[in-house]
Amino acid sequence: MGVRVAREQIAQLRSLNRHIDQLHRELAELVAAHRPKLLTEQGCGALVAAILIGHTAGNERFRSEAAFAQQTGTAPIPCSSGRRTQHRLNRNGDRQLNHALHIIAVTRAQRDPATKRYLARKQAEGKTTKGALRCLKRHLARHFHQLLAEPPADQSQPVQPKLAPTNGKPTEIRDRREPHPDAIRIQGGPHISACLNTH
Repeated sequence: MGVRVAREQIAQLRSLNRHIDQLHRELAELVAAHRPKLLTEQGCGALVAAILIGHTAGNERFRSEAAFAQQTGTAPIPCSSGRRTQHRLNRNGDRQLNHALHIIAVTRAQRDPATKRYLARKQAEGKTTKGALRCLKRHLARHFHQLLAEPPADQSQPVQPKLAPTNGKPTEIRDRREPHPDAIRIQGGPHISACLNTH
């Protein structure tokens, strides 16, 4: 009885592992098609890249890289005392984004010589080990904000509309938000553009 139950559990675990591997491959393909540059960054695998993409939810909503750092919880919080200038851990922001940057930071701290020199320099300046790591995560937030600000690789280029011949008359350029006077109106109702803009 016990042997049969154990074999069934092992079979279920193997099935789950195969399913996990399949999902990971599909996720890697989606990330590679959408933002392939993220996968070239050391410490940023498919899952970490997907967290950065999904939880950022459009980099254009951040007015600056400082705002992105606030969202990732990597913006420094001063807690100086006397002549000693230091910063404490920022527990605000999206913790999943913070976790993704933490994975990248720890991986680079272990494997990347340039990152090791950066951390050693910060510690020589008086930073603690954790303080140097927080500086590294702030630097990574700035770097990945720049990467996420680039247009996605799979973004289709907008088709430029062909201008109708004007017979020598100047063509009027209208703002995209301004309703054209020739737009269709619903009988007895508001302008159709106004209806669309309310949803």
